[in-house]
Amino acid sequence: MAEAPLPAPPADAGGAPPTRSFLFAVGLFLLGVLLLDIMGIIVKMLLPRYGAVELSAYRNLIGMVPAVAILLWSNEFRWTRQALIIRQWLLAFVRGVLVAGAQLLFYAALLYLEFATVSALGQTTAIFVVALSVPILAERVGWLRWTAVMIGLAGAILIIRPGSDAFSLAALFPLGSAFCYALSQVLARRIDDDVPTALVYVYQAIAAALSAAAMAVLTTGFSPVESVTDGVLILTMGAAGGAAVLLLLVSARIATPARVAPFQYFGIISAFVLGYIFFGEAPVETLFPGVILIVASGLIILWRERAKRPRRPPPLPREP
Repeated sequence: MAEAPLPAPPADAGGAPPTRSFLFAVGLFLLGVLLLDIMGIIVKMLLPRYGAVELSAYRNLIGMVPAVAILLWSNEFRWTRQALIIRQWLLAFVRGVLVAGAQLLFYAALLYLEFATVSALGQTTAIFVVALSVPILAERVGWLRWTAVMIGLAGAILIIRPGSDAFSLAALFPLGSAFCYALSQVLARRIDDDVPTALVYVYQAIAAALSAAAMAVLTTGFSPVESVTDGVLILTMGAAGGAAVLLLLVSARIATPARVAPFQYFGIISAFVLGYIFFGEAPVETLFPGVILIVASGLIILWRERAKRPRRPPPLPREP
């Protein structure tokens, strides 16, 4: 999938961006990661009173505002019916449904697991991207990336501890979420190269909002907002999630995605700190040493992808 610049990168594909621009991109990226963690904290605070399905619906409906902002920001196409309708519209909508499902699983996991544990297991997305790229994209994966996949899966197993008294089926929810996000990212590469990133994201946001709202209506429904405080928290949750994705997209255009992607693991640290501050959680024994293997696996995959320098840019960032 060719990504239209949101703005254009300050250097060509073969050169490194200026230091100040790169630091600015990293700052935007880290702020986006922090906003995603703040969104997760708010979701965990609201879960005792509202279902994961309706919170996912609220998140996507409110998140439509940043999606429209991205579309208005991008000037890579003209505002005509022909420009707005893409040939693979069904595939673009399927990606949105997958994102809604991933969010639902992620939010449901927050009800049962520590915040940092959910965040760490959610970082297995890169592992599933590598595995899914073989059957879907017919991509050749070498021994190094397969080794990274095995290391990452070993790390996840150490965290969820299947067969032990500490094991819970809820521990599989973040892995299911990561799988759905990965499938969405891989499918993005099947969309025509000339479709702008902004338009692909808008299709995804619309589909995610519609499918999440439909799931809420058909299952739990929408509970009455109990207080003004809850209303503010719900609005903040949706705004934080939408703004985070906008920041991640912009940072990936100022500096190449391969350069800023390693900073995504800052989210594990911030999730641990925020989980301790708001919920008194400190799952050190649960996370280690599994989280080290997950991070190592992801860094190996990112290094290998950067070394290959693929012509096709990486897909849209992961959006909890």
